[in-house]
Amino acid sequence: QVQLVESGGGLVQAGGSLRLSCAASGDIFSVLNMGWYRQAPGKQRELVAAISSGGTTNYADFVKGRFAISRDNAKNTVYLQMNSLVPEDTAVYYCNADLYSSTWYRGDYWGQGTQVTVSS
Repeated sequence: QVQLVESGGGLVQAGGSLRLSCAASGDIFSVLNMGWYRQAPGKQRELVAAISSGGTTNYADFVKGRFAISRDNAKNTVYLQMNSLVPEDTAVYYCNADLYSSTWYRGDYWGQGTQVTVSS
């Protein structure tokens, strides 16, 4: 019933920018935290950035100052503006949302992931 759909990934040259979007849809009453995670081959999935319903943000050290997370609560959408990209940013990026349906707390949902590839 609840789905997270990501978009905006692709191939970009080092120093370039991408803007990722993730829209949550379905039976949603409210969305608490939303965030972006990434996973490179052979590595664990790691937090990139997160944002609360009130707008409080948290960033991983390796992206702080380069990436910016934001959200549009009316659209249940979270964005990740990625600037000054480097090859080490290459990974599959996943959207996460902690939410309530109209009936009960549904917990964490994940998107399908979108590939970000940064060339040198």
